[in-house]
Amino acid sequence: MMIVDLRSDTVTKPTPGMLEAMFNAKVGDDVFGEDETINELEEKSAAIFGMEAGIFCPSGTMTNQIAIKCFTQPLDELIADQTAHVYRYEGGGIAFNSGVSTRLLNGYRGIITAEMIEPEINAENIHYPHTSLVVLENTVNKGGGSCYTIEQIKPIAELCKNKGLKLHLDGARIFNALVHTGDKAADYGKCFDGISVCLSKGLGAPVGSVFLADKETIKYARRIRKVFGGGMRQAGFLAAAGIYALDHHVERLKIDHTHAQILADELGKCGWVANVLPQETNIVLFDTVEPASIVLQKLEEKGIKALSTDKHRIRFVLHLDVHPEQVEYVVSVLKNI
Repeated sequence: MMIVDLRSDTVTKPTPGMLEAMFNAKVGDDVFGEDETINELEEKSAAIFGMEAGIFCPSGTMTNQIAIKCFTQPLDELIADQTAHVYRYEGGGIAFNSGVSTRLLNGYRGIITAEMIEPEINAENIHYPHTSLVVLENTVNKGGGSCYTIEQIKPIAELCKNKGLKLHLDGARIFNALVHTGDKAADYGKCFDGISVCLSKGLGAPVGSVFLADKETIKYARRIRKVFGGGMRQAGFLAAAGIYALDHHVERLKIDHTHAQILADELGKCGWVANVLPQETNIVLFDTVEPASIVLQKLEEKGIKALSTDKHRIRFVLHLDVHPEQVEYVVSVLKNI
């Protein structure tokens, strides 16, 4: 029986080319700043997005939490959509790590606007937390891979600038968004004070994310990373995978998007499916008539792994380890449930 893992794009294995790059990496002690490959990845990532500097971390959760720590003070408040990963899936780290409260907005599939944000910025009053940061997510996980365009981001960036707020991007699947919209990565550096770039999701690296910002922020971020336990030594073996991913796995994201569209189209024809959210990138969210647990069991019996995100909602995530013949197999299974 064919096995198809659609649980997440974090389940990928390094490709042969990536493994070779890792094996041949030049390494040193990164805490001393002496790992050549780490330095190369940080500089490369910063240059792609038009930022001054970067810092490599084990996970996107760490880069996001470091960013929040850098851009806020205790008793501050950040603004984000109610589906935001930094709020829902980072273990309460906003409060625990930074002593910051969160103002949640109800955007459309996780997408918020300047018009929604402005009235939620607190006036200077001792009764209110100080609003200091806005966090966007691109693409939006809970939104089914929905994504901002640069034209949607610009008004938010302008508002933050005028109000003296910092703007951070949780770029968990930022390259999926860029491939979908056709926007230029360098334009993001003109809008955001900080950007988290995940390498271990759609790009297929085994470990790691990079936090990008100006040099002074990254200097402070290194101190925070050390306190968080994220200072690694010969981490260049991991950075080499990230460099390879940036060089070889960005344009191929279009394949994942095409595969996701095929599955979304097929799901739309299935009588046991109540609704399919609009598909934009590599994530497909759909609602089931029967409880999701029943459908997941039927899929599992046919070798298809997936996750539920609600009682009647299932998520498929396409990635570089899902090949065309596997997509065809999934389609055949969906037709016969």
